Amino acid sequence: MSLSLSLSHSPRRFLPLLLPAPPFAMPPRRDHGKQTHQRWKPKAAPAPAPAPAPAPSSAAVERMALAPSAAGAAQVWVPRGYATSASSSSSSAVTAAEQGGADDKLSRLIKGAAEFSVDNNTFTEAQIRATFYPKFENEKSDQETRTRMIEIVSQGLATIEVTQKHSGSLFMYAGHLGGAYAKNSFGNIFTAVGVFVLGRLFREAWGSKAPKMQAEFNDFLEKNRICISMELVTAVLGDHGQRPKDDYAVVTAVTELGHGKPQFYSTPEVISFCRKWRLPTNHVWLFSTRKSATSFFAAYDALCEEGTATPVCKALDEIADISVPGSKDHVMVQGEILEGLVARIVSRESSVQMEEVLRNFPIPSLDGGDSDLGPSLRDICAANRSDEKQQIKALLENVGSSMCPDHRDWFGYSGLEPQSRNADKSVVTHFLQAHPTDYATKKLQEMIGLMKRKNFSASFKSYWNYQKVDSLSNDNLCYKMVIHVYSDSVFRRYQQEMRKNQELWPLYRGFFVDVNLFKANNKKAAELSKDSNTLLRNINGALDSSLSSKDGLADEDSNLMVKLKFLTYKIRTFLIRNGLSTLFKDGPSAYRTYYLRQMKIWGTSASKQKELTKMLDEWAVYIRRKYQNKQLPSSTYLSEAEPFLEQYAKRSPANQALIGAAGDLVQTENFLAILDAQRDEEGDLQPERGTAPSSPTSTSLDVVSKTEGLIVFFPGIPGCAKSALCEQILNTPGGLGDNRPLHSLMGDRTKGRYWQKVADERKKKPFRITLADKNAPNEEVWRQIEDMCGMTKAAAVPVIPDSEGTDSNPFSLEALAVFMFRVLQRVNHPGNLDKSSPNAGYILLMFYNLYDGKCRREFESELYERFGSLVKMPLLKPERAPLPGDVKTILDEGMSLFRLHQSRHGRVEPSKGSYAQEWAQWEKRLRVVLSRNANYLTSIQVPFDVAVKEVLEQLKAVAKGDVKTPDTAKRRFGNIVFAAVTVPQADILSLLRKLGQNDGDVNNFLNGIKVEDNLSKAHVTLAHKRAHGVAAVASYGVYQNQEVPVSFNAFLYTDKMAALEAQLGTVNGEKIDSKNDWPHVTLWTAPGVAPKEANMLPQLFSSGQAKRVLIDPPITISGVLDFY
Repeated sequence: MSLSLSLSHSPRRFLPLLLPAPPFAMPPRRDHGKQTHQRWKPKAAPAPAPAPAPAPSSAAVERMALAPSAAGAAQVWVPRGYATSASSSSSSAVTAAEQGGADDKLSRLIKGAAEFSVDNNTFTEAQIRATFYPKFENEKSDQETRTRMIEIVSQGLATIEVTQKHSGSLFMYAGHLGGAYAKNSFGNIFTAVGVFVLGRLFREAWGSKAPKMQAEFNDFLEKNRICISMELVTAVLGDHGQRPKDDYAVVTAVTELGHGKPQFYSTPEVISFCRKWRLPTNHVWLFSTRKSATSFFAAYDALCEEGTATPVCKALDEIADISVPGSKDHVMVQGEILEGLVARIVSRESSVQMEEVLRNFPIPSLDGGDSDLGPSLRDICAANRSDEKQQIKALLENVGSSMCPDHRDWFGYSGLEPQSRNADKSVVTHFLQAHPTDYATKKLQEMIGLMKRKNFSASFKSYWNYQKVDSLSNDNLCYKMVIHVYSDSVFRRYQQEMRKNQELWPLYRGFFVDVNLFKANNKKAAELSKDSNTLLRNINGALDSSLSSKDGLADEDSNLMVKLKFLTYKIRTFLIRNGLSTLFKDGPSAYRTYYLRQMKIWGTSASKQKELTKMLDEWAVYIRRKYQNKQLPSSTYLSEAEPFLEQYAKRSPANQALIGAAGDLVQTENFLAILDAQRDEEGDLQPERGTAPSSPTSTSLDVVSKTEGLIVFFPGIPGCAKSALCEQILNTPGGLGDNRPLHSLMGDRTKGRYWQKVADERKKKPFRITLADKNAPNEEVWRQIEDMCGMTKAAAVPVIPDSEGTDSNPFSLEALAVFMFRVLQRVNHPGNLDKSSPNAGYILLMFYNLYDGKCRREFESELYERFGSLVKMPLLKPERAPLPGDVKTILDEGMSLFRLHQSRHGRVEPSKGSYAQEWAQWEKRLRVVLSRNANYLTSIQVPFDVAVKEVLEQLKAVAKGDVKTPDTAKRRFGNIVFAAVTVPQADILSLLRKLGQNDGDVNNFLNGIKVEDNLSKAHVTLAHKRAHGVAAVASYGVYQNQEVPVSFNAFLYTDKMAALEAQLGTVNGEKIDSKNDWPHVTLWTAPGVAPKEANMLPQLFSSGQAKRVLIDPPITISGVLDFY
């Protein structure tokens, strides 16, 4: 089939090109601003013995040998070069005696490494071996991010790039020496599967040339220090949203590691790289105008609840300025269930670069498409069912020695057990203490040191680098370090540190570093120190500053990105798979609470919530009846879910739209990969537990029954007035406006474990409203409250003091000052926290620190997502003077002292630590400063009675179920059905009155249908998703919320319907046209007549079955264009 390129119209959909291009031309590269640095290099050591190639048996491991060690204690270790050719991996024979000596030496080295110490002659060199994009969290909500993305595209500063999100696992490959990696691990079944799939892709692409090209590819990655990242999609590693029809991978990033900060290829560069090596690429769409950008987001909103691969790709192809189909058709290899889309800001030059790359690098042919590729991934896994090691061994042997000549990352070295790969935990300490040899090492020390000091939830696991085993000696140690971030909150906190220090390197996802610790003799150590210090002075900041901004974009704009997932995928993964633990452990009621909470968080439309509730309740009954008390494994949940969904979809078109696609189930039971330890889908070790999130929280509060309970709790700080507020609520006549009894439990008067007491009280009377009068400052407490909600069938609502917060704490310094001032005004406090308490200031600082790491938006969003509602208690007046300097100073001093005390003594009381004298002096000065500023601290507070009144109103709304999403919550994207111009109802009624005054028949008709009572809304439909398609509806996105003049020139009616004929005006000089043949406002239809039937009025008039009254001159009313 002959396909050609057309650039003459938009959208430009690039299909296979027939333009000649050199098959191995290098992709165009941009100048990354890298500098050539002279570094001291030790005298070349004797060439080490080549690394052995693995044989099909375990004997391969036994034949590996150590190279002869350099003689003389004074000699310096010589770092082994990275630019190693593929041929260097050829095997060499060794005698049994030599092998035994090597084994003993390696064992001694590993045991002796614990004695390694850092002195002034200790140096370290670190090089990133594999990494994926940094995980950037947008400062703003998704809606604000979308708006900002459209703005900068409209200004011509950038382009929006959209790619498909394939449902698989992250796999990174840096060559056979550089290594194969999952998200946070290596040397396991996940990476073995990745290597096999990548090798098979080469066979498909290159046919008989595959072994040669695999070796060249490995050599190319090694010499150029490049890592490729792929989305690995297989049916053997556990279920995601849909079992793929074929096992495949798609390249998502190419990273040039170099000897500095990693540089990520642009998408045009990724495509040119992949087409050179015949690797699969993703489907890419570019939106470079305001109209196409707004249309894209509108298209997603129209498809978010029903979108599958075919309609999504079709709509985006119609809207995009450029569409580049992927090498792997999602429908053909994965199926119709599409996880989502990733939209990010890229260079404004991307469109031009993409056109150039697509001309110069046509889609390559697949030479191995018709040849025998050998056993498939599923065949191999099915034939090797004994254990994980057997499957790994079979996969690596089948992929061949050209692709994977060395198996040491999986099986270790010289018969040593795999666990011997783990190195001593002191590696990180030694790494931070040693002298850096280059700029990259210094920046990595800076990053890791910061994360350690801040106690970020991350690990820095070190393993012996068996690829460098030939170079090991007592004074030269080589490791692989895995930087594993446990929580997404770490990325947010690290970003806050980057805003303070713009020279910090980003924190990457999938982060692996080669670390070399070595000692030099005095002379060479002096040279190294001199050279490295000069180098660091010269280049410190230069490399990063040149890359800190691009194309006139601020840093935060250049990193804007949103992930947009589809409900058809989330039904399977979030609602079914992730809910299995809750369903089987806590029962159907708790499961219902769980999935309703998820849908509320997503902002699922009411109609879809109703449909999903019916379907998921039926699923719960079906699967529990079938499995009784034995939980369905999450790794194979689709074996049961897919047949259920298929049968459910067959019942009605509505069910089919809800499910998206079902059927064609791939049976995996016979070839699923075997895991010796439980891991998640990215290859991370995890304990045996269910996959559901923390225990279920409240049900959707707009459907809270009066037979259910309510827990009111306070994520605050002492002095936030929670006890006074609880007292006011208890004394309010009528309570919260319903007949449920109120009960308060004060923390300071409760002995024992407070939250257990609350749980016990709630079990006695689960339907009442509980006021939990105790500060609830952390996630551990929030989880306990969630548990109570699930066990006692209750909803929960957090009440928080309203405060702007700082970039790392949800409470501002002004709020902290007010809380301290209030506490120091108390007398005879039941918890002994009052003016007589010698360490009152310290205690408040301790509470304040419990919230450290979360900005206000993150704090409020998390609470809302957990509990579905949020009540804010007014605290500070909007119009107020700035915080006095002496108050700010005393608070800053206290926080600095607190950090010093905590780092040395932990939770020891301040009077018992080494800073006891400093604490006593600070507490005294705190009281003096706050007393001196008493008038200010009193004047900036909202009066307590006003605050109580506002909180009561909000709580009553929660109790009734009349809850509004707080301002800080994430915007709820609805499922767009149509675009329309809405005109004010009052203006339409005024027009009709004038018309009736001039025409008796019209007046009688309008009075007969009681138009004044029955007209609830008036709009001119522009396009409907079902009738005109998603792209047509989305095309109005550029005009959303704009005023549109609408002229009405006729009134048409029959005994069954009535409408006003409309003519649309312009917005910014552009004519607004309706996709309907007859633009109109439907005013009324008789019972049983659908509103869309009003479209027939012109034909009915032509046939004499309707009346038409001219409006002359036409009356113009302004309306607003929006989506519905």
